[in-house]
Amino acid sequence: MSRWEFVGRTDELNRLLAAVTGEAGRGLFFSGSAGIGKSRLLREGVNALPTDRFAIWSIAASATTAALPFGGLVQVLPAEQPQGLSPAGILRWALNVLQQQAAGRRIVLAIDDAHLLDPPSAALVHLVARAENATVLGTLRDGEQIPLPIRALWTDDLVEHVELSPMPQEETAGLLAAILGGPVDSGSADRLGELSAGNPLLLRELVHAASGSAELKRTYGIWKWTGRLELAPNLTDLIDTRVGKLTDGVRAVVELVAFGEPLGLHLLKQAADQADVETAEERGLISVIQHDRRTDVRLAHPLYGEVMRRRCPVSRTRRLQANLAELLEQVGKRRRDDLLRVAVWRLDSGTAQDPALLVDAAVQAFTRYDVPLATRLARAALNADGGSDAAELLATILMFADRPEEAIGVLDTVTPEPGDERRLCRWLTVRGMVSYWGLSRQSTVEEIASRVEQLSDSADRSRVHAFEAIMRLHGMDTATAVRLSQRVLDRPAAGVAARELARSTIAYVQAAQGQLNRSGTAIAQVHSAAANWRTDMPYLQLALELARGTRLMLTGDLAGIDAIVADEFADLAGAGDFRLGTGYLAILQAYAARMRGQSDAAMRTALGACAVLATSRVYAGLAQAERAQAAALRGDAAQATAAMAEADRTHAPGMAVLYPWLEQARGAAIAASGDLPGAVKHLGDLVDRLRADGFAGHEVHVLHDLVRLDQASMPVGPTCSDGGRRTVAQRLAELSERVDGVLPPLLARHARAAVTDSATDLLAVADDYAALELTVYAAEATSQAVQRLRRQHSAAANDARERLAGLLGRCDSIRTPALHAGAPVLTEREWQVARLAAHGAPSRAIAERLYLSARTVENHLQRIYAKLGVTGRAELWAALRSIPGHEGGDAG
Repeated sequence: MSRWEFVGRTDELNRLLAAVTGEAGRGLFFSGSAGIGKSRLLREGVNALPTDRFAIWSIAASATTAALPFGGLVQVLPAEQPQGLSPAGILRWALNVLQQQAAGRRIVLAIDDAHLLDPPSAALVHLVARAENATVLGTLRDGEQIPLPIRALWTDDLVEHVELSPMPQEETAGLLAAILGGPVDSGSADRLGELSAGNPLLLRELVHAASGSAELKRTYGIWKWTGRLELAPNLTDLIDTRVGKLTDGVRAVVELVAFGEPLGLHLLKQAADQADVETAEERGLISVIQHDRRTDVRLAHPLYGEVMRRRCPVSRTRRLQANLAELLEQVGKRRRDDLLRVAVWRLDSGTAQDPALLVDAAVQAFTRYDVPLATRLARAALNADGGSDAAELLATILMFADRPEEAIGVLDTVTPEPGDERRLCRWLTVRGMVSYWGLSRQSTVEEIASRVEQLSDSADRSRVHAFEAIMRLHGMDTATAVRLSQRVLDRPAAGVAARELARSTIAYVQAAQGQLNRSGTAIAQVHSAAANWRTDMPYLQLALELARGTRLMLTGDLAGIDAIVADEFADLAGAGDFRLGTGYLAILQAYAARMRGQSDAAMRTALGACAVLATSRVYAGLAQAERAQAAALRGDAAQATAAMAEADRTHAPGMAVLYPWLEQARGAAIAASGDLPGAVKHLGDLVDRLRADGFAGHEVHVLHDLVRLDQASMPVGPTCSDGGRRTVAQRLAELSERVDGVLPPLLARHARAAVTDSATDLLAVADDYAALELTVYAAEATSQAVQRLRRQHSAAANDARERLAGLLGRCDSIRTPALHAGAPVLTEREWQVARLAAHGAPSRAIAERLYLSARTVENHLQRIYAKLGVTGRAELWAALRSIPGHEGGDAG
């Protein structure tokens, strides 16, 4: 990791190059904090300039040469200077030397750390900038004294002066992926990006500190960082340099903010001397931020807090945290998270003695999906004699931390006493959840059903029935699941959480059955009631997301998927290590990328989901199935097959309701392996199974997979009264009138156009797919149209090929059976000839390059034209670009 690949900064690099190569030829200076990437940006820009057009001198100014006349330009000027010249004469001589060495080329003078230039060197740089055939580039560090001749460069309008901002999050993630040699888990990239504050140098030191330890590991090709920070010597030295020496008072301010941020300014002033607060702000150690009516104080850089907290003695750390808790308790816990902050300070300072405070704080942390913090607080509450409330809460959180055996052990210590119905209700639901989803014990459902009769209270019975219903759903007993859920909704005494859990169960079934409008209404009701159920049952969010995600995928609403993977829950789940949430949302994100033809993003995101869910069996099989789909889209049969094997190994029996996604992925994997008859057989059997289960919402998509495999005329389903069977196209037409949304009629039109061999209708369908961003489907329908037009020798084939090339150009590398079916097969030699001809090379030039005769080249071209269905060179480029895998390759 000695040299990092240059990633990002595209706009800044282009701006720097334009400053040199543009008509105006004005220079450019970047300023910014140490480590922000100024020097690397300057170096990359200079290296990109052609030396035949530009005479380039690169200078690295330093403190060691700052006291020497022309010391900053020692790398440029001759060692011997003429004697007896005045200072102005020496400047003119130095400029003439540069002009002579440039030999007619435009001068480019690039100065790194220009604030360290000695006065004569700074004056010469200013003089060069005024020359008509010269451009000056440079970098400056924030907070440093700048020589007047350099400052005058932009005040005199000779150069532009730009503040280089921190790297944005997406560029930080790209830089991490480049240096680690593979994609990085989004949560890890976010945390490292926040700690480094977009500073590449600090990011480098963070990665160096984590490398080679158990804190940074790779799973399914995805790098993940635990979040535990190793403070390597280089890292602490960098921070020490920035922080500098502190007085006792200023250190106290920085330490208080380190342990309390964001800390209200009024609290900080009560705990520390106001003059020390002002000094800390002036020195850039803390930032005072106004947010609405609040004035908060944070450290100026996240790593300051890491260093200060690590170095603070234990006794002083505890005293500071206890003081913060007392201060906040004195003024009153007015903000939403004040209770949580006080509990954490009390716990960390060893002064937490109120189990009710710890339980309430653990609930609040879990409501925010911060699983590690919630676990810590709930365990502390149990240890502080928090009783069964603390035990049940801790067991619930442990379940979502992938520690179900430990959760069962905690629950078994607080078995309810006979007659305590309220406790039995809570204990049954928590234990049932851990046993069913955590330990995959399917017998749990019947155990819960047999014990619910012990409850006489209607609200308690409703809560247990709601849990039983969703377990029944996941076990594919959908009729019982709906019946129990409806019973809960019909009971006026049922609590809000029980009702909305039951409504989520019904919403999922409705989506699978194709009642997508009713499902959407139910999902909206659950979402609107979130404020009333989240504290009682935060994990209900998973049931809501499963129903909502299933509905969005079945409707083909990619924009809707984009919205839910970017909402507040996604951010909270990612920050709080709520893996079931982040894992499922990653599956949705991979699906959307796949439908858009973004195969690289689909594979990367699917692998990320597999890594996040590696220790949980709830959605692990689903993640592997999406990985198989992404691999099949890329034509990677080996990985698709391996992913399906992993899906079968990790898929929990208690998640049987997800079988449509797994079996649809299996069909794609079989097809990717080249066994099209096997894929058709598998998908046909899946259609029958979905029809028997009443999952019409899923059935339309599997039928469409058969259309994509050119099986629109294939008979499916049972024998009809007339002795025949419906074809795939007929069944899709039938379902398009029963399944809600704009997609089923479009899928039915696709099937009908395929049966009637109508290229015009196929192109119209492709346009409608493209409008929905279903780019893969659009490309496949267009490819089917091209095949038909080519067989018909239609003049419209070339236009269709152009449209197909445009669609493929919007995708990453995709290789599906539908795109390859009927695609022309060229030999390696034919590909060479075709590419050269498409790029305008005449036959004689092609012959010389490939060591062939001109006649042989012409013979190759005639065979190529016949295979592609084109009449000559004018149509050749579009025809090649419409073949999957060509991807606009160059003539080489």
